[in-house]
Amino acid sequence: MSRVAVVTGAASGIGRASARALLDAGFCVALVGRREQPLVETASGTPNALVIPADVTDPVQVDTVFERTVAAWGRVDVLFNNAGVFPASAAVDDLDLDEWNRALSVNLTAVMLCSAAAVRTMKAQSPQGGRIVNNGSISAQTPRPLSPAYTATKHAVTGLTKSIDLDGRPFGITCGQIDIGNAATDLTRSIGLSDGALQPNGERIVEPSFSVQDAARAVLLMAELPPNATVNSLTITASGMPYIGRG
Repeated sequence: MSRVAVVTGAASGIGRASARALLDAGFCVALVGRREQPLVETASGTPNALVIPADVTDPVQVDTVFERTVAAWGRVDVLFNNAGVFPASAAVDDLDLDEWNRALSVNLTAVMLCSAAAVRTMKAQSPQGGRIVNNGSISAQTPRPLSPAYTATKHAVTGLTKSIDLDGRPFGITCGQIDIGNAATDLTRSIGLSDGALQPNGERIVEPSFSVQDAARAVLLMAELPPNATVNSLTITASGMPYIGRG
């Protein structure tokens, strides 16, 4: 029987690449995102993909995602919490409150809501258990300049990941985090990596990047492990990017 995965933010970038990697590996995959047409494009006509347009900050819509997935395939083995936003750059004293709240809602609350729904599903199914993979960011470890909202949410995801993993032990539920640095996506382009990203000393430099498909391979590695093994934390970055020793 094929394993079943739910991928949020599956319309583009790391989410799309990871969903396709899971599909190619034989998973049945529920593709979740706000916009239906890009999800359809991710599905690429495969019979093992289920397109579910949803706002993952809405608990009712999140519950519907898992209900539809279970109705289609009977269980959920993997959740990849990938949906996220990068708010407008600003120091904390210039940060717009709406931007702060948007980051909290998408980057943190949605991860909690989807994880809660996944855990309820994984506890109830037979055989019991499953795996949650949270997309953190290297900002969960080391921030970029002018990113207090994004950095705070990603640090919080690390704590949430550890807490879910601890509480999931009695039920065969594991939770790990992947921190990705400079995979080539629309998001990385939006923060200026291709034409010069702001550095702590005020300079702008073009930073190296790597293929989003390689990031997806790392997600697949975490997802495919047997129940008796887990990756608690995995960091994958572009070789030579200004991250180790940043600043």
